[in-house]
Amino acid sequence: MLPFLLFPSQRNSLKMYMLVENHSKSVLHLKRSPGIRSWSLLVGISSVGLAAAYYSEDSLGWKLFYIAGCLFVAVQNLEDWEEVIFEKDSGKVFSKTFNLYKKLLTLSRAGHEQVVVVPLDEIRAVNVEEEKVRYFGKGYLVVLRFVTGFSHPLTQSAVMGSRSDVEAVAKLITSFLELNKVPSDQDLENSSETDGSDTDEPKEKD
Repeated sequence: MLPFLLFPSQRNSLKMYMLVENHSKSVLHLKRSPGIRSWSLLVGISSVGLAAAYYSEDSLGWKLFYIAGCLFVAVQNLEDWEEVIFEKDSGKVFSKTFNLYKKLLTLSRAGHEQVVVVPLDEIRAVNVEEEKVRYFGKGYLVVLRFVTGFSHPLTQSAVMGSRSDVEAVAKLITSFLELNKVPSDQDLENSSETDGSDTDEPKEKD
């Protein structure tokens, strides 16, 4: 089934930030579909076009223009279908984005899906950030922090509602990547021995 035929109600709760498609020791696969806010905008804007065409006394051509114009704007405001795959075997993160609006514009397979590949070992932290959501106030999303200082949002748009749903995803990613792993006593001992060996190097005799 094509991704734009899948409604959020078909996969668990609408309030979920991202759905866990697969979770193992080596792979963490997360997915997200347009939320209820996005579908509400789609229905609302489309309804305006239908109402304008129904009550208008203009010609059929103008009525079709009203409907097509509102549908165009509605699809433009629809959120993306997104999935993120963390693979320890390949050492990479794959971020895929499907945009229905771009798909309709290109009318081809090329260019409708954006793929971003990031090295897994460069992620140093996973945070939850607050972001302003157009028309609705504020929302939350997960942001990946890299050792280079670069940051990348896990999704293109924030989710409305409880922050706890987003924090749960951030904790899941942090746990999978073992970013919260506390150094063991053995690691600390090896580190201290290395530091000691560096300071106790024999001095050269004159």
